[in-house]
Amino acid sequence: MSDILIFVLVPAVYLALLGLYLSVAPVIAVLRGLALVMELTWRYLRVVDGVLRLRTPEYVVLPPYLPSVERAHRNYFFGPATRDLRQILTLGRRTYLRTVGDTFRRVTTGQFTAPTHHRAFTVPYGLTLYLGLAAGAVAAVPVLALLLALHALAVALAAAGARLIAGILRAADRTVMIARGLPRGMLCPSCFERVPYPAYDCPQASCRRRHTDIRPGTFGLFRRRCACGTRMPTLLLLMSRDTRLSGFCVHVSCGKPMNPDAGHMPELILPLIGGRAAGKTQLMAAMVKSLENTAENGGPAIRLADAESTATQLVLNEVLEIQGNTRPTQKALPRAHSFVLGSGRAERLVHVFDTAGERFVNREETDALRYVREAGTFVFVLDPMAVDAFWTRLDPAGPKVDRSLASTVDPEEVFSRSVQTVRTMGTRLDRARLAVAISKRDLLADQSGLQPERPDDSETAREWLCERLGLRNLAKTMDLEFGEVRFFCTAAVADGKGQVDPSVAEFVDWCLRG
Repeated sequence: MSDILIFVLVPAVYLALLGLYLSVAPVIAVLRGLALVMELTWRYLRVVDGVLRLRTPEYVVLPPYLPSVERAHRNYFFGPATRDLRQILTLGRRTYLRTVGDTFRRVTTGQFTAPTHHRAFTVPYGLTLYLGLAAGAVAAVPVLALLLALHALAVALAAAGARLIAGILRAADRTVMIARGLPRGMLCPSCFERVPYPAYDCPQASCRRRHTDIRPGTFGLFRRRCACGTRMPTLLLLMSRDTRLSGFCVHVSCGKPMNPDAGHMPELILPLIGGRAAGKTQLMAAMVKSLENTAENGGPAIRLADAESTATQLVLNEVLEIQGNTRPTQKALPRAHSFVLGSGRAERLVHVFDTAGERFVNREETDALRYVREAGTFVFVLDPMAVDAFWTRLDPAGPKVDRSLASTVDPEEVFSRSVQTVRTMGTRLDRARLAVAISKRDLLADQSGLQPERPDDSETAREWLCERLGLRNLAKTMDLEFGEVRFFCTAAVADGKGQVDPSVAEFVDWCLRG
């Protein structure tokens, strides 16, 4: 009887129960598989949260972008977003494999190798769980892949949008630069090269890292964040007058400071050409002082554009007021004497270049004067005392004229060499204007015949140069080379009240009109 019970009834009952179990086993397998899918999804979302929000060490598997090396923090969609996506992919794969492996090991231990009940019952249940886990592991792959794909799509769209915005901002900035007459960039007042976009120092006094290109892109769209954390505008358009950064020339051979107003307004280049001691420096000082006088009387506002120009002008103003004479300009390449004329949208940044006279008689020296390529108006300072005919017409009985104040270089030689150099640099002189400033009028005021009868008339001044000083060939050459020529008799002096001689005002107005 016991054999019947053991070998017949027990197996029959077991098979009946097993058959009953098999009817519900698919449900168990599906539920276990669904549970695994939910667990894997939850763990994946934890990885996403850890990578994007927590950013704790366990969620870092790729080296970060270092602001200390790149000088600035990257915009999230120019590298860091892709890096985060790669980290999520790496950590998500690891989490998937670890979770699935741990789940299978728990089933193996609990149902096969160390069950708490008889294996006759745990093995079928374990096989059911195996089936559910396998199905869940397979089913979770497309779910996780879909989440990753959606994330990748969002990153791609955001990155494309960021690059589109950067391109639009750059195009807008470029359009404004062209409208300001700066299609090739700003003029460096030290090396005379065009700078497409200056380098800028961090405004934080304790940092001062130099950023070579702050325009919208990798390191920011509207604001760039320096490695020190300070935010900087990425466009000239975004720099108000009070937040303009200190710009520097980007050319390797230069790197010197540029005017703070560079790029924010149109520029005017005004080269002064003339021989040594012709009066260029004093005329330049008188031009600025005359504009200051005009501003005081309700004319366009004027301010010096940089500290060096301000310091130079203060010294020259004193020379003008005592009616003294300036020292000869140093032979080293000059920095532009820069000032801002006008206000609001009418502002212009004017660069006046006063170059040592020696550079105009030596071809190797004039080659360095690259700023002439950008000029539309030229000033030729003509010292009548440098012409031999001047001294032959001097009245011995009249007031004495100090010959030591005369330029030692013949005006025709200076003009010829200067024009030749300017033409070889590619400047279209037939489209340029020439202002001929006949200097030192104040020294000749008491000498009859040594100045035109009507000093304020261009034709009279021209005729005087031709007939009295024998410079007809020079005048004809000027007419042939330049599109427009105007003659002025100037006295670069000021009275005790700081008012510049009226002859300078008309001359300056004509020069700045172009």
